[in-house]
Amino acid sequence: MPSGGARDRAWFDALFTAHSTALYRYLRRRLPAAHGGSTQDAEDLVAEVLVVAWRRREDVPDGAELPWLYRTAGFLLANHRRRVRALPVAELPQDADDAADVEHVVVQDDVVRRALAALSPRDRRILLLHAWEGVTGDDLALALGISRGGADAALSRARARLRTVWADAQDDAPVSTQATAP
Repeated sequence: MPSGGARDRAWFDALFTAHSTALYRYLRRRLPAAHGGSTQDAEDLVAEVLVVAWRRREDVPDGAELPWLYRTAGFLLANHRRRVRALPVAELPQDADDAADVEHVVVQDDVVRRALAALSPRDRRILLLHAWEGVTGDDLALALGISRGGADAALSRARARLRTVWADAQDDAPVSTQATAP
């Protein structure tokens, strides 16, 4: 990203090229199909985030564009979730992995979802920004709108709460009846 220069079309083109894929992944992960989200919703939200970035281009901090975009995406996603009510429609994956132990994957996925669902929205957001998006340090602080020390402490507390919830979720997970290969 060019920094310190004019916030013109070239700046925006560079912003788009550098961050649109990361934004799409960020939003797509948070819009699971089972809860009413779609690829189109994620694409629409990316477009909305980029419109906000263009309109507020003077507010986008040099060198911290992606955390600013994630923060903006989080606000727009919250608004989207308030507008959209999910329909209970299940989607089948188009390409099933025959080699995977489906029962184990389903159980493990359910355990992860239950553990994350048991956390506060703030803890979940902090952990997902860090784990899925790779946002750390000053960038995490900027995305959360808090100081670096506050971000480090919040991440530490969220991890501790996840460890507790994870242990409880593992205890509640059903045991597979299939024998596992050595």
